[in-house]
Amino acid sequence: MHVVITGANRGIGAALARGYAARGDDVTGTSRDPEAEYTLDVTDPASHRAFAARLDGAPVDLLICNAGVYLDKGETLPDGYPAKMWADSFAANVTGVFLTVQTLLPCLQAAKSGKIAIISSQMASHKRAPGGSYIYRASKAAALNLGRNLSKDLAPLGLAVGIYHPGWVRTDMGGDGADISVDEAADGLIERFDALDTDSTGCFKTWDGKDHPF
Repeated sequence: MHVVITGANRGIGAALARGYAARGDDVTGTSRDPEAEYTLDVTDPASHRAFAARLDGAPVDLLICNAGVYLDKGETLPDGYPAKMWADSFAANVTGVFLTVQTLLPCLQAAKSGKIAIISSQMASHKRAPGGSYIYRASKAAALNLGRNLSKDLAPLGLAVGIYHPGWVRTDMGGDGADISVDEAADGLIERFDALDTDSTGCFKTWDGKDHPF
């Protein structure tokens, strides 16, 4: 199985890459680092085109849209959340997901039963809205909405789309006080991605298999 993972240089993405490689899958992990083996800045259309050219139409069985940013941690309502922060966050967390799927669609179709996993967050759910982190919450909600709509449009092509909350994970983004390790998150997510099919397309699930409220 050929797995493409965006943002695979650290955190959950790196753990997912290790997990798939350990079981013998062919892993293409991207990073925006220009020195990386597979460079992809998900906010840059030219970078997407260059990455797709490197794949040269090779079938992609599973695309994991993991790359993302959390720029507004610690921002305050009276004087925080500048407009550029909104633009940069949506460029990575929403437009970046769309461009990745759009650009690699021929590769997913070449796999016959390709799957797309979008890493969103429980912070995307309108059922869980304690305030704060407005940009991150809004961008992850948009990613959830994007995934749900993609699942409808891609179903006739035999492609399945799932959206996932990876857990509160001990990473640079999640912090040291988070609930689970990156390896626990990755192991659970790999199980969820294995189970994804056209019958469950459009699902919003947690890393440990629970249906998450929208």
